[in-house]
Amino acid sequence: MSNISQVLSAADITEVTSDKLHTLGTVGQTADGRKFKYAKAGATLLAAGKLAVAADADANVVNKAVTAAAAIGSKEVKLTAGGAVAADAYADGMLQVNDATGEGYTYRIVGNTAGTAGNSYAVTVRLAEPIQVALVATTSEISLYKNDFDGLVISAVDQADLPVGVPVVPIAAGSYGWVQTFGIAAVLADEAVTRGQTVTIGTGVAGAVEAADLIGEPAIGIAAQ
Repeated sequence: MSNISQVLSAADITEVTSDKLHTLGTVGQTADGRKFKYAKAGATLLAAGKLAVAADADANVVNKAVTAAAAIGSKEVKLTAGGAVAADAYADGMLQVNDATGEGYTYRIVGNTAGTAGNSYAVTVRLAEPIQVALVATTSEISLYKNDFDGLVISAVDQADLPVGVPVVPIAAGSYGWVQTFGIAAVLADEAVTRGQTVTIGTGVAGAVEAADLIGEPAIGIAAQ
């Protein structure tokens, strides 16, 4: 699977597959300058023209002490999650060392084993890059983060999510496709907006945008009309 910038055709940006063809978050661009990122839909359909947001972080894998030492050069890190973790749920995501020895380093995740009640939620994380500073068992603390383009859902109306893009065709639940992140795009609005206004997550209709009017609202783009 590729993870470099892709030159996308009209057919590419409308292709939806059940198989993963690229690394999640891969950047693509059409000849006219529109930009896209490769994404996976979450448990529900992503409708065309509706704003998609990243999945919420899972507290079960945040601020967890490693359960075994990880030497410099190792590409495996072990932890005990606070609850169930599906196999490869964090593939293409990131492992951050957020406290104690090794603090400040971030590593890309290739995959992970499943954590279940049967194995006391023990999880082994496989990394793309080797450990740079050895991790100390029961001392070094880590957090796992899904790729921002893994498990996308349509935005809610609470403005509490991370907006990431807009599908240009419907992407079925659990399927893969491209979401637009830059350039002229058709996006649902829940109110009238004026050309040149900054737009944010809509508070009236799920998946919509509206004019930004408060400090702290995420800026999604500029209204073209």
